[in-house]
Amino acid sequence: MTDRLPPDILIGHLKEAELRVTPQRLAIYRALVASDAHPTAKDLFEQLQSTLPSMSQATVYNTLQALVEHGLIQEIAEAHDGAVHYDAETTPHINLICTNCHRIEDVLDVPLHDVAEQVTARSGYQFQNMRIAYYGLCPRCQQTLAADQPGE
Repeated sequence: MTDRLPPDILIGHLKEAELRVTPQRLAIYRALVASDAHPTAKDLFEQLQSTLPSMSQATVYNTLQALVEHGLIQEIAEAHDGAVHYDAETTPHINLICTNCHRIEDVLDVPLHDVAEQVTARSGYQFQNMRIAYYGLCPRCQQTLAADQPGE
């Protein structure tokens, strides 16, 4: 995930986006960049609560919205668990979403630019961002569900 960017790079991203650099904002952004789990706002709040006990849930939500609005992170609202997840990987990529456990994984090594060119040619859309989502059962859930099937 963005090669676990050092703090000075993250601060540079915030400044380039014309966002004020605060300890809370930097901690939230750093935690998200360091995560492969596509956390929710609640996950991030719980993770950071011990190091920033004065930080409110509203600060986490507002910071995440600012990061999304400035293109530093992406929202993933379709994980079928009723929660919005966040992804610091903003390059075009594929998300694999398990419909059972709601785990989200990134596939980064599939070139999506050809797909975007074809869709642009057919639709006339000019893309600002791109992510493709595939839904199904992850290998772990497949094994669990198969083990729960009697007589097979």
